[in-house]
Amino acid sequence: MVKYTVKVFTGEMLLAGTLNSVYVKLVGTKGESKRVYIPKTASQGSVIELDVPCPSSLGHLEFVVLDTEPYALLAYINDVWFCSKVVVTTPEINTANFPCYRWISGHERLVFREATGKLIFNETCPEAIEERKKELQSRHEVYRWSIYAEGLPQIMKVASTSELPAEVRFSFTKDLEFKFTAAKALVQLNLAGLSTNKEQWKSLGELSHVFNSRKTDVYDYVEKNWKKDEFFGYQLLNGLNPMMIHRCSKLPENFPVTEDMVKASLFGKSLESEFQKGNIFLVDYKHLHGVTANVINRKRHFLAAPLCLLYMTPEDKLMPIAIQLKQEPGEDNPIFLPTDSEYDWLLAKIFVRNSDFAEHELNFHLLRTHLLAEVFAVSTLRNLPMVHPIYKLLISHFRYTLQINTLARQALISEKGVITENAGVGGPGMVEFLQKAMASLTYSSLCLPEDITGRGLESIPNFFYRDDGLRLWDIVHRFVKKMIAHYYTCDSDVQKDSELQNWIKEIFFHGFLAKTSTGIPQSFSSVTELIKFLTMVIFTVTVQHAAVNNGQFDFGGWMPNFPISLQQPPPTTKGQCTESTMLKTFPDINTTVNGMAVVYLLSTQSTDNVALGNGYQDHFSEKTPLELIHETQDVLKKFNFEIQGRNVSLPLPYTYLNPNNVENSVAL
Repeated sequence: MVKYTVKVFTGEMLLAGTLNSVYVKLVGTKGESKRVYIPKTASQGSVIELDVPCPSSLGHLEFVVLDTEPYALLAYINDVWFCSKVVVTTPEINTANFPCYRWISGHERLVFREATGKLIFNETCPEAIEERKKELQSRHEVYRWSIYAEGLPQIMKVASTSELPAEVRFSFTKDLEFKFTAAKALVQLNLAGLSTNKEQWKSLGELSHVFNSRKTDVYDYVEKNWKKDEFFGYQLLNGLNPMMIHRCSKLPENFPVTEDMVKASLFGKSLESEFQKGNIFLVDYKHLHGVTANVINRKRHFLAAPLCLLYMTPEDKLMPIAIQLKQEPGEDNPIFLPTDSEYDWLLAKIFVRNSDFAEHELNFHLLRTHLLAEVFAVSTLRNLPMVHPIYKLLISHFRYTLQINTLARQALISEKGVITENAGVGGPGMVEFLQKAMASLTYSSLCLPEDITGRGLESIPNFFYRDDGLRLWDIVHRFVKKMIAHYYTCDSDVQKDSELQNWIKEIFFHGFLAKTSTGIPQSFSSVTELIKFLTMVIFTVTVQHAAVNNGQFDFGGWMPNFPISLQQPPPTTKGQCTESTMLKTFPDINTTVNGMAVVYLLSTQSTDNVALGNGYQDHFSEKTPLELIHETQDVLKKFNFEIQGRNVSLPLPYTYLNPNNVENSVAL
């Protein structure tokens, strides 16, 4: 008779324990143990040690099997248990680590491997191969693809969050805090009677009192500076949407700006010479052209499709110098200039900011982070077994993503969702716009170094999103490169990994709709290709999401700076706009505050958030990967201090890509 010592770790989060009966069984190359009951799994953070006797050695341990049975008195309650890991000491005094890190519900059987990241192409154990096949077959039954809308990335087939498997749902802490934050925002608005008030704003002072107790330092800065041209330009680099601006070498044919129009803004310099010097930039919201505007409070609202020309001054200030609000030039589509009347120019900028709301929320936030993250997550869960090194590398980056996306489809972009009912680009125009945005989505635009080069922004000054983002891209890339080198020694290793090839194939077909024009690979033929793609995936769901998500209340809470909708058409003549015109153009009170509540909710992190670079150690136990993880965490800590030092001298610190502020997944 030999003895195996088994330690079972229950998670430390609230309600991680269970009253269900839990059993463990060990499976090795020479046999398997009996099923043994695990006592005291009701306590969160507990470590339970027990002996598992066997008649003889099981050989090399291949699997740990955990299964649960509901506690009789709680048979109708979904009492789940969070198992962190199982550590087994063999009779030969060897230690085997079996990471789990997932929720397990009653009547569930979980089989998982030792944390060696062994690849399928060099797997020798027939039982192991068969077990991996069974694991993926069961996942295929749970994680199924579904069409959200034609022409858009596919989603997980699930009707509500209650149908999601326990392993991908919010923790109790996250769930409670998310609901509390939403309730707190809405209660504050409802007490003031604002969320049902369909009147127009009478003054900016009236608006200033809304959410007064929730304002951040950046919110205050935005409220004081939103009218200024310098701040307008700053936001296109370091605000919510740093993704639209690009260097302009010549005017588009549909934007007939003349030398005389911008002479004053260029301080007497010629437009052509400033083009040649690389000082002219363009933002073009052409995706909005022809999109159906929403009907809100039974009133038709309006969308513009502006073009905005900007100039980088000798003082390194990015200033707007010309705005055309519609794509087709004409007498009823004037080009607005800083030399126009105060409210002509201000209203033109307001229409640009409303267009930026559409591009930001639907294209760069929803489509390019949330929906793509869901594609990456579902394909990972369907095609990579838990023992696969790429599963271990990626799974922590999909924490809470499937639940937050399901909630978004229920509460934000459903038929009665807040964005659907309150955004100018909501309603029927939402899918129209998303389909246009999807048609322009490319692999290179998702890879920050290529995107920056493609937009000609390598040398534009004071571009903190670029500076911090490129540094984080490099840190992620170096980490991925070293991790992949530990498991894939040559290109043929990649080519022979059928699970990996199935993973990228599903991403190409279900995420990018099999369009070769996107540049997304259909398969991997080299280690270099794999490293680049994995870097993009991790960057997209961490750094890029933080850049376009975390400042939503800071920059979007003050509605005039980021209006969710506009209820007057773009002006067709100059000299007619007044403060009254501006107030009548803004969304109604209820529309405004519902939008404010959403950006407040989406900007409030829960206390159990996980920062970039953490979570990997939950799934790796080998020496080399753990050393790489700790090395990368140290690099991120150092970079965090560097950003903090730089921000001290800035009038408006750029904090969204501080590694400590970058959540490790799309969880908000």
